Amino acid sequence: MARMHTRRRGSSDSDKPVTDEPPEWSDVDEDAIEERVVELAEQGHSPSQIGLKLRDEGVKGTPIPDVKLATGKKVTEILDENDADPDLPEDLRNLMERAVRLREHMDENPQDAQNKRALQNTQSKVRRLVDYYRGDELDADFTYSYDTAKELLED
Repeated sequence: MARMHTRRRGSSDSDKPVTDEPPEWSDVDEDAIEERVVELAEQGHSPSQIGLKLRDEGVKGTPIPDVKLATGKKVTEILDENDADPDLPEDLRNLMERAVRLREHMDENPQDAQNKRALQNTQSKVRRLVDYYRGDELDADFTYSYDTAKELLED
């Protein structure tokens, strides 16, 4: 979300290598990968953490550099098929955590104008994402507030 609240251009990332098939050294069965993805999700890991764990630890000792190349499905698609997907989308959950943290900071430090602005910006992003996800991944009548965010994140 670069340039939404500042003039900055966002962070630059390295590009993935362009390839159509997984590397030869990573020859793990698709079913084993899917089982490991569901297992990690049940342990409470987010989809991005699952991807990192598969890259670093792998399945049965063999690293998985790219789940989509190995299985033909994204991590979130695998979780959706196996009914292991999280109740909130990952990006919305992360923004809500940040907003709750900033709100608690503002309660302790009411004169902190810089973080007051950061809280306003973060809440704007949360509301925008809630509008985007409402109906599909969130209830049609879901509205963001500090209390609902705190309640959802406690689960």
